[in-house]
Order: sequence, then structure tokens, then C-alpha cells
Amino acid sequence: MFTLEFLQNIFPSYQGQIQKELKINDIMTDSRDEKKHALFIPIVGDTFNGHDFINQAIQHGAIAALWDEKEKLPSNVPASFIFFFVSDTLKAMQNLANSYRNDIDPIVIGITGSNGKTTTKDLVKSILKIEHKTHATKGNFNNHIGLPITILEMPRDTEVLVVEMGMNDFGEIDLLTNIAQPNFAIITNIGESHIEHLESREGIARAKLEIRNGLNQNGFLVIDGDEPLLKSVSDEKNVITCGFAKTNVVNISDIQICEQSTLFKINDEDYSVPLLGKHHAKNATLAIVIASRLGLDHKTIQKGLDMLEHTTMRFERIQGKNGVSIINDAYNASATSMKAAIEVVKQLEGFKHKGLVLGDILELGTYSNQMHQSVANTIEKPIDFVITFGEHAIEITKRLQSKNTSVISHHCATKKEVIDLLQNYLQEETLLLFKASRGMKFEEIIQKIME
Repeated sequence: MFTLEFLQNIFPSYQGQIQKELKINDIMTDSRDEKKHALFIPIVGDTFNGHDFINQAIQHGAIAALWDEKEKLPSNVPASFIFFFVSDTLKAMQNLANSYRNDIDPIVIGITGSNGKTTTKDLVKSILKIEHKTHATKGNFNNHIGLPITILEMPRDTEVLVVEMGMNDFGEIDLLTNIAQPNFAIITNIGESHIEHLESREGIARAKLEIRNGLNQNGFLVIDGDEPLLKSVSDEKNVITCGFAKTNVVNISDIQICEQSTLFKINDEDYSVPLLGKHHAKNATLAIVIASRLGLDHKTIQKGLDMLEHTTMRFERIQGKNGVSIINDAYNASATSMKAAIEVVKQLEGFKHKGLVLGDILELGTYSNQMHQSVANTIEKPIDFVITFGEHAIEITKRLQSKNTSVISHHCATKKEVIDLLQNYLQEETLLLFKASRGMKFEEIIQKIME
């Protein structure tokens, strides 16, 4: 990754002898990980202090550490071990990540948005890795700790870095974008995620637009051009709007949802993506725009879309007991993404029965009842039945029952009750959608009906 001299230039206060031949091959934030020639970065949390685990880190391969100057130095470490003194190890890691990013100098693509960040990141990576050495965010490493780790895990021969940027409050995207300094930035959409902290969708839009603060002077911002809350920047220089409205720079049309893919056109060019739903046509378009700007042709882009390796539990098609078809979309949820998933289920053909298993959408604060009830407003035939679980999701069932609809609805108090009730629906030619916020752990229910 880098030499000790590289670290010395960033953190000039240190203890130990810098040996030119010694190089850092990895970083370590968890002292339990086995890593050779690693730099240990002890993170301090509310209930733990990584500095307490320095000896374990050394045993597992650390040869140097960033060290909070307020912490007492351990006495029983090897004489060759080097401490770089900093005022705050987390801020030091963020500073180091920015320095490493500038040292490697890849093309950086930053992605934020209320929904679709991870899918869009997967799509961008899948396309660009065909012609470029590409490194991207893994899992949910998209916050003030995860993003610097993603950058610091980047191999030296990386040509393109794709980073996801999540947030809960104002100022968080600003921090991340200034660490990553993207050449391209994407805003997938503006939904309701974290509205509890940001108070309104207008607030969410302002927070997402912070991604511009670290954008390269000649960089491009690619946005959902159908979103009214992003109209304020749509006419700015180097902003590319994508969407279904013909007023967008990049227009999406002729959408067809097939059994395993979604077909669509972009400015009269045909594409397909192995994901279901018109929202995925838009996510793919955002990725295609970036790839086109980097010189990839239509054939190469389509090859990248075809090779997509999608993050699990995101509209994952699997088969359960008695041949029942399951869509596992339980990685996370917002009202917007839940409604989009329901719309896709309504359009899928080849099933006699369609059911929804829906759980709480979290972090909605005082908007919770309103948002859950809005989900119920999208539920109609050909959906046959709905099962809800969770203290907030009950609002979906209440709303459905008040509508006097022919859609059967149940609310369950426990996951066991959900599993027992589902036994009546586990049969061929039945399609079940599972959707809830990550904290609801719906995979536990899915696992039981797979056995």
C-alpha cells in the first residue's frame, strides 16, 4: 500500500525507527484480524477503545499504529514497532484515506441517494471492471468509518474507485465527498430514508446535494432528473439528468419487465439489465452514463450489465418449500423502495397467486404512520394477500382493512406466527415478496420456509 516514509510525511510525530525497506501491506481496525505488515488504526467507540487491543493487533501482524497522543503507550511492545501520534485516530484515518486516494489518483465515482445506492454501485462496478481495474465499496461500508476503509483497501493498481456514501444527518455526505473527491457523482433519488433526522424530503435533498462539495472542478453530477427536488441543479454546468421525462438529457423509454430482466431504451439505444423494475432501468441508466463518459461502447456496457453480481437480499429470486417462488428484498426498505417492489410484483406474469410479507420501515419518526399507510395505497389486485409484522407495519394492514379491499390482510405479532401462517401459501405458482428494513431480519423468516 505505502511505505512508512509515506506515513511519516502525513504524521510527522512518531516513535520508533523508520526503516525504508518496511512497507505497509494492509490496514487493521479489528485487532482480531490476521494481517501481515499491517497498520493498526484503533477506533474509539462509545463502549470500546481499540487502543486496549494493541498487543493482539501486534500478534496478528501489525507493525505500526496510529496512536491517540492522549492514550498511554503500552510498555510491552517490540522495540521495532512504530507509533504515529495523532490527536484523533478516526480523523487521522480519514486524512490518510484522502492522501492515499490522491497518491493512487484513480477515477473516483461517488454514489448517494435514498434508494438504489448499492444496486447502482454494483452496476457501475460490473460495467467498468471489464476495461478498468476497479475497486468498490463492499457491503455497507459507506459511512465515516467504512468509506475510508474502502479507500485504504484499494490496490495500488486501481484505475477506478467506486464509493457509496450513506448518511443519517446533515454534514455527513460533505465529510465523505471531501475524503473521496469524486470525478463523477451520482444521486440516485430522493426518498424518505432518515427523514426522522432531516425533517423533510427537502432536507434530504439538501443533504444528498452535499456530494457536490468534494466533486472535482471539472467533474460531472449525474442525477434523477424526474425528481422535482433536484430541479434546482438540473440546469447547472456538468449536470446530467436521467429519467423517464423527455426533458431529461438522457431519456429512458420503452420499458418491458420480463421474467428475469428489464428491457429499456436510452435515447433510442436498446439495453437490458438482469433486475426487475423500471426503477432498475433508471439505476442502470445512471451507470451507463458514467461508462459512456469514460469511453465504453454500447456492446461493452451491455456485457457489463449482463455480468452483474448483485448484492444478496436485494430482489433476489429463490425457490422455497413446495416450489413456492420467493423474492428476497429484505436487505433494507424505505416507503419508496417498498412501493416500487410491490409494483414489480404486480407486473410479473406466470403466477396464480401473489402475496406480500412486509415489515417495519424504520427511522421515519413522526412520519411513520403516514409512510406505512402510503404503502397500503399501492396494494391492490393482482396481489391476493398481505402479511405484516412489526409495530409500524401494522398500519399497512389497518389501512388495507379500512379500504374494504378484496386483498386478504393479516398482521402477526411474532415471526413464528408469520411462518405458521405462510404454510397455507407455500405452493407452486405462488409468488411471495419479502420486504422490510434491515433491522427486522426478515431472512430469519425466509430461512424457515426454505427448509
